[in-house]
Amino acid sequence: MPHQRPVVVCPDLNPPASFAGEFATARPAVLEQLRGWRDHCAQLIRTAHRQGASGRQTVVALTAMTDSLTGFLAGFCRRDLPPDEDSALIALGGYGRGEMNPYSDIDLMFFSPGPASASLQELSQRMLYLLWDLGYDVSPCVRSRQDCLQLAEQDLTVATAMLDSRFLAGNAAVHDLYRKQVHAVLLNRNSQEFIRAKLAESEQRRRRFGSSVYLLEPNIKEGEGGLRDLHTAWWVCQVKYKLDSLRGLVIKGVISEEEHQQFFSLLEALWRIRNELHYLSPRKNDQLHFDKQEQLAAFFGYQDCRTALAVEQFMQHYYETASRVEHLASSLIARAQSTTQSEHRLLGYLKRRNIDENFFALRGEIYPCHDDLFAREPALMMQAFFLAQRHELALSLKLKTLIRENQFRINDRLRRSRAMAGTFLEILRGKKQVYEILAQMHHLLFLNHFIPEFRRIYCRVQHDAYHIYTVDTHTLFAVREITRLWQGVYREKKPLLTRLAQETEKPQLLILAVLLHDIGKGQGSQHSEKGARMIPTIARRLGLGREDSLRLEFLVRHHLQMAYISQRRDLHDDNLIAQFAATMQMSENLNMLYLLTFADIKAVGPDVWTEWKGFLLQELYEKTYTVLEKGNFVREERSEKIRNRKRKVFELLAEEFDPRLVRDCLRNCSTRYLMAHRSAKIAQHLRVVLQRGDSPLAMQVAFRPERSYTEVIIVTLDVPGLFTIIAGVMSANGINILGAQIYTQKNGTAVDVLQVGSSDGLIYDDPRKWQKVEADLLWFLQGRGRVEEAVQKRRSSVQLSCKKMVPRVPPRVDIDNSISAEHTVIDISTRDEVGLLYSINHCLNQLGLYVGVAKITTKGERAGDTFYVQDIFGSKITQQEKLDELRRALLECLQ
Repeated sequence: MPHQRPVVVCPDLNPPASFAGEFATARPAVLEQLRGWRDHCAQLIRTAHRQGASGRQTVVALTAMTDSLTGFLAGFCRRDLPPDEDSALIALGGYGRGEMNPYSDIDLMFFSPGPASASLQELSQRMLYLLWDLGYDVSPCVRSRQDCLQLAEQDLTVATAMLDSRFLAGNAAVHDLYRKQVHAVLLNRNSQEFIRAKLAESEQRRRRFGSSVYLLEPNIKEGEGGLRDLHTAWWVCQVKYKLDSLRGLVIKGVISEEEHQQFFSLLEALWRIRNELHYLSPRKNDQLHFDKQEQLAAFFGYQDCRTALAVEQFMQHYYETASRVEHLASSLIARAQSTTQSEHRLLGYLKRRNIDENFFALRGEIYPCHDDLFAREPALMMQAFFLAQRHELALSLKLKTLIRENQFRINDRLRRSRAMAGTFLEILRGKKQVYEILAQMHHLLFLNHFIPEFRRIYCRVQHDAYHIYTVDTHTLFAVREITRLWQGVYREKKPLLTRLAQETEKPQLLILAVLLHDIGKGQGSQHSEKGARMIPTIARRLGLGREDSLRLEFLVRHHLQMAYISQRRDLHDDNLIAQFAATMQMSENLNMLYLLTFADIKAVGPDVWTEWKGFLLQELYEKTYTVLEKGNFVREERSEKIRNRKRKVFELLAEEFDPRLVRDCLRNCSTRYLMAHRSAKIAQHLRVVLQRGDSPLAMQVAFRPERSYTEVIIVTLDVPGLFTIIAGVMSANGINILGAQIYTQKNGTAVDVLQVGSSDGLIYDDPRKWQKVEADLLWFLQGRGRVEEAVQKRRSSVQLSCKKMVPRVPPRVDIDNSISAEHTVIDISTRDEVGLLYSINHCLNQLGLYVGVAKITTKGERAGDTFYVQDIFGSKITQQEKLDELRRALLECLQ
């Protein structure tokens, strides 16, 4: 962190009397002087901030500058107005608290005990327009005592703003009257009612700005863990304990000296970030967008290192701060809500229920019987979580506080003890409330102490638009997905996953695999392998047997593989399935990896899981399970299988079409095609082929709402660049291709099978849309127009100003000749944009390559596309110079 320097003191303003003439005459000269003075002061403060001034120093300087300005204007704007000694100018809200950031609003109130005079109304108007002309966002009001009390009853925000009030100018005696007749009334109102209303408002705010500390682009003011959480805690305590300063909470014994210091330390940290965020914007901006995160990381001196980018280190620091804010704020609010000790003694004792000799239950919460319980037996902290789970109790504030204060006592000997390790596994085995208990352990930092490796991913950030949450939060959400399967939440839509989860013999092992699957991300790249290497140590500490330890290590090492293969590889490739089955070794590994993969994808973000991804994942699971259970395909010989398949297809079509045409059609089908699809699916495709007749194009659309995609079968004569035209037409019509299988019959007939869907998981089921797609395809296939013009028109219709700022990641092209026996496989990762698939296919077409299979995946703003290609002779691309040319051409296209 930069060395702190004192903020400079702003120069004094000339007194208002030094400007000659009436108000209207003197106004231009005053405005010019104020602009120059304000700009000079603002620059001094900004320079000091950039040189290392603390957040508080900058806030204090900005508040003092604003006070000088409003004080000057209050005097100047009274010029040639009738005398009005019965009023006071009062700062409200953030300005009233003295918390001005560079582009904060200015909330002002002109107060008079009785109805406001015309002179006071004019004064407020003059000040308003002058402040507007100076570029300030100002909210002035003129209120009497009656106005204040009436508005406070109607509007909680108004009442709260008046709690944060401060005298600026005018009659000090009138301000004293305001303190007695308005502020004191607000402070002494029904505290429980105010607290309920304020917490309801806070909950509404969190729903709007984000109900997790660990959001991708958090709001530093209104989001959870932001400044508003500290403000809310203070307002609640202010009304509950009838105080004017936070120091009063220490005097009353509500908070400790350490908590008092922590409150201001957290304010300081958030202020400094917010000050720089305002300067970078430059406007009032509280959202930590990706581009601002990178700039803030540079400002605070973070640098890229082997294990994390500078921006990831900065955001990890921010999330740790926000987590402490949320904990302190919720702790203060909980104390204000709690019943007094006297009520506990008089009413509560008879309702308490002893759970065992160390803990009792009261009003749905679990309490320790003794304050020194964990100092004497720290292993009982785990017992507290276990009892809370078993009896479905919430942790009391007292218990939470003692756990936080004593978890430093957890050492390696204690972690290995049966009292802790065994009880922890019992919690995971119990299935009930597992997520809730682990979330509490995480919130209290207990998980970091019990599993030290977990500390490495605490608040760990992945700087991309795909991972919505920090690594630790994503991990806990993945645990929650498993518990939802146990609870039957997905029974109707995901019966196979639900059955497998509920039949899991060792639920604690499954939860451990989910809890630890990303543990290696604390050490940088290749996190699956690094995480797997940590597992033996963790397993020994938890007392797992060899078999469980090996399975846990296996799941962590391979936790990305199932998603990658299902979304990026040709699932009709029998060799691929056989290789994956060999990796799985046994069905128990496959079952648990399937469950882990589902939870992992589902927990990334609200829109990441799609039924299409689920369909692909299930297809991979079922094909692999068949191999594992029945041996290496236990099927007819390849030639015999093709004969049987042709016979079944013939039987399905012979009554609909001339048998000779059906036989000719089957003779034209390639072996790869016949091996890739079941008989019923081949019959569906060939119906479209036979129905085409002499027409240049035939198309069939089938909606699959249960899988959230639409299947499109396109039959036409094969021409160079056919799939490029198809991709261009789909792009021009705003249709996302999810996958494509492309086949050319021996007579030159092309059969292209596409799976398409919208980005939000909806199917395209409007017949008019598909009529237009078919007409467009025919138009471009007949050479009546240029498809690139249609794609460009679609691109132009997307407003660039609406594009979201996302981290910049260079495109990547990987080419592999070992994955497929017949095709060269190209994996592309780049930023997603309109017409991307068309551009890539156009490039491949220009190089004389034909696409056999395309798999399209989108992760946030990143596209992960895979293409199985061959050259014009139907062979792989093997010459190194050709491979280099291919990679170079694709990278140029993607740039």
